[in-house]
Amino acid sequence: MYAPTSFRETRSEVLRDLVRAYPFATVVVQAQGGLVANHLPFEWNGDALQAHVARGNELVAMDSAPVLVVFQGPQGYISPNWYPSKHETGREVPTWNYTVVHVHGRLRVVDDAAWVRRQLEALTDHHESGQPQPWKISDAPDDHVEKLLGAIVGIEVTIERIEGKFKLSQNHPARNREGVIAGLRQRDGDGDLELATLMSKREESAL
Repeated sequence: MYAPTSFRETRSEVLRDLVRAYPFATVVVQAQGGLVANHLPFEWNGDALQAHVARGNELVAMDSAPVLVVFQGPQGYISPNWYPSKHETGREVPTWNYTVVHVHGRLRVVDDAAWVRRQLEALTDHHESGQPQPWKISDAPDDHVEKLLGAIVGIEVTIERIEGKFKLSQNHPARNREGVIAGLRQRDGDGDLELATLMSKREESAL
């Protein structure tokens, strides 16, 4: 991934926080016929990412294959009108701010019903935690759960290398970054507030 120094994010806790907050990822694998991409929600467990797929998914036949897992956080179009410097010189152009984490690793296929059930419990416990009455796998009839477990397979990606790119106007002066934050909050489109909040937190941490 092309990542200029000013946009490169290497802090493990920051990368982990993005993966946890935005766990739906794109898994890219080189197959015989070309690149294959799948889209899955992951849980980060120790030094590995864990998920599950249908038995018919092509990943089931790719045990030990090298893979790239791409997580994308807040992102959005940035108007040059938000830069104070644009109104002084006109020498600004649009851009796109975004946050991504790339995880490189090796795929392990886990055809074990007990392992898959634990993975499902971890996934649902995580995403149900904010509900007034969190749903649990034990809420479903046992025969229904057993049938579904037979139709899916676990996958695990052992993390070998991780890259982060947080392009958040770091190449602009503070007043332009402040203008972007204000512009995003005013526009309030899909993901704009999340992006503005992330930028604001980084500004505060730099003080």
